[in-house]
Parts: sequence; C-alpha cells; structure tokens
Amino acid sequence: MHVKQGDTVKILTGKDKGKIGEITKIIKGSNQVVVQDINVKKKHVKPRKEGEIGKILQFEAPIHSSNVMVYNAESQVASRVNYQKDESGKKIRVFKKLLNTN
Repeated sequence: MHVKQGDTVKILTGKDKGKIGEITKIIKGSNQVVVQDINVKKKHVKPRKEGEIGKILQFEAPIHSSNVMVYNAESQVASRVNYQKDESGKKIRVFKKLLNTN
C-alpha cells in the first residue's frame, strides 16, 4: 500500500475532497484507511437494557486508499511517493513532484 499509518494525506474524491488529515488506521484486507476527522458518520444506537438510553455515536468510516494521496506540509503539495536508497543503503520515501524541482 502506498500510504502508512501516521502519514498526512489529502483526500482526492468524495464529500471531503481537498481536506487534509492523518491516517489513524489501515485495513490491509480491503485496502482501506481511516483518516482522522474525515468521513465522519453517525450511528443511532437503541437502548439494550431497561433504563439505558439511546445514543448517537460518531465515528470515522474507512475510505479506499486510492482516494488519498500523501501530502507534504512543508511544500504544501500532494504527490505520489518514490523509493530511493540513501548513502547507507536504507530505503527512504521521496515525493515524486519534488524530485523534478531539485
């Protein structure tokens, strides 16, 4: 998957298009991600026991990973990620849009 937990991403499609948030959870089986404060849904919960009251829960629903792109806050640009090796041979992630500017 092209994104990791903790990445800052920009939403490309849907009702939250253009918003920026951080990935809090990754669901690998379905290639979905949960982004903080994005795609917030409400669920109405009926009371289960006598004397209990109903609730309205808010939660962040997952969105497909193809609908997000990694966001660079320093240059304020969303870009795909390329992998390169540094001097010590360690793999690092580099923004493709920033490769052409250097």
